[in-house]
Amino acid sequence: MRLFEDPLLQLFASRALAMIPRGAAEFGECETAASGVVEGDDASWYRSWTAVGDMVAEWAAHSDDRGHFRSAADAWLRAATYYRTAYYPLFGAPVDPRLVRGFRREEESFRRFAALRHLREVEIPYESVKLRGYLCLAPGAEEERPVVVSVGGVGTDVAERWAVHALPAIRRGYHCLLVDGPGQGDALVDLDLPMRPDWEYVMTPVLTSLRLHREVDPDRVALLGSGFGAFLAARAAAAHPGVAALITDPGPWDMAGDPPDRLALADPVMRWLYERAGAWAHGVLHLDAYVEDLSRYRLSDVVGDIRCPTFVGAAEGDLFSHQAARFFQALTCPKTLGVFIRAEGSAGPLELWNRSRFDQRAFDWLDEVLHHYPGSRG
Repeated sequence: MRLFEDPLLQLFASRALAMIPRGAAEFGECETAASGVVEGDDASWYRSWTAVGDMVAEWAAHSDDRGHFRSAADAWLRAATYYRTAYYPLFGAPVDPRLVRGFRREEESFRRFAALRHLREVEIPYESVKLRGYLCLAPGAEEERPVVVSVGGVGTDVAERWAVHALPAIRRGYHCLLVDGPGQGDALVDLDLPMRPDWEYVMTPVLTSLRLHREVDPDRVALLGSGFGAFLAARAAAAHPGVAALITDPGPWDMAGDPPDRLALADPVMRWLYERAGAWAHGVLHLDAYVEDLSRYRLSDVVGDIRCPTFVGAAEGDLFSHQAARFFQALTCPKTLGVFIRAEGSAGPLELWNRSRFDQRAFDWLDEVLHHYPGSRG
């Protein structure tokens, strides 16, 4: 589904299009937003996607006011996707006021969706502030269930990870905890907290908070990290022996690696990832400072401390999957490597065009590791 010639705009659009199977977007609405964009004009991108978000939010409010709560919830979720998509080109510091306005609209739309879907808002004490998120409970769970803790990376937030992590989890009878940590979503936009490499300190209060919810089985906690979040989840698993399972998508390693050369940065996607999204999330203002900061993000020092069963994803054609084999080889715990290929439609970053295949393999593995078979016959 190609809507733009510009590879960066196509990436942004693809993130919205990938929400369609999860009920968080519709192709016709995405196409309407795309039709109002002039390539090379970020202002037109913001206006057009925001206008579609406003339109769908108006539909949501109309249904909400008349008690049609399922219709309202569906529309609020789609509106959140379009508001989020609108501000992608604006990533970076100093923060553009339009990005803040767009984030506020996304946040409010998702909050209204969450209320209608009975997601439980949580606030987790962290240093001198509180991290905000949602505990998404599996429908009909009358006993303790295992919980998947969603760990995002750069450029994501709880609203996007509802569709990517929480929805497939609760469909399978798991609870799922969504929280924005430093460098992500609310913690970045509102609290101005930059990313940090020692994510185990972020995860300590998060894991402690799970014990406050009687529906959660504290002995069956799994971490699911995507993108940069795969590194963060692995760091947390190494420091917390109580974690029962780890899923990384893709397999992470030390983040310093080889700094991008000028030829790589000629690619607009790489330039946005490094100079805009990455630098902003890490609290620095330019590329050199970001590359220097990445040298603090090391996994090789602690990989031997990961003791829980681990599922390592790697996708054909994904720029960041090349470290998966190295990570997999270094693991000394029970481990499984899941390779996703073009022939099955699941190649590319984060298996974007076939997340269902990733969910099938990763959650089937998790079912077996945690002995979780809700509703199984016999």
